[in-house]
Amino acid sequence: MKIRSYIPSDQAAVLQLFDSNTPQYFDETERAGLVHYLENETEDYFVMEEQGEIVGAGGINYEPQTKTAVISWDIIKPSEHGKGIGRKLTQHRIQHINTKADIEKIIVRTSQHTYEFYKKMGFKLLKVEKDYWADGFDLYWMEQWNFNL
Repeated sequence: MKIRSYIPSDQAAVLQLFDSNTPQYFDETERAGLVHYLENETEDYFVMEEQGEIVGAGGINYEPQTKTAVISWDIIKPSEHGKGIGRKLTQHRIQHINTKADIEKIIVRTSQHTYEFYKKMGFKLLKVEKDYWADGFDLYWMEQWNFNL
């Protein structure tokens, strides 16, 4: 497995990952938001490859004024769920965040479908907002302050 920085030519593969996780983990209405993110808002976005195929992706955005990093748009190929790819990709990003001396907190904004994963990674649930992402997709706001590995 190889983790590398996202490049624009990866967009179709990342969108394919999104589509393969819809409607179980994402609502189809969120796709336009992912396209906008990939084209306009990526700061540090990574893909995980296995034998040349992108099997996972996830990013980090930064809010320097609040010394915060935001984990964003995590997507893992469904056939690879439960194999440690999400954990490795999240650990990679936390290690990357640790190189930023001005970051004190990591936020994850996820849904009821994946918040248990982030809980296992040490994130604490702070609030839930019903139907935030789309009907039936609630916001689970999670944070981690002590993230040095």
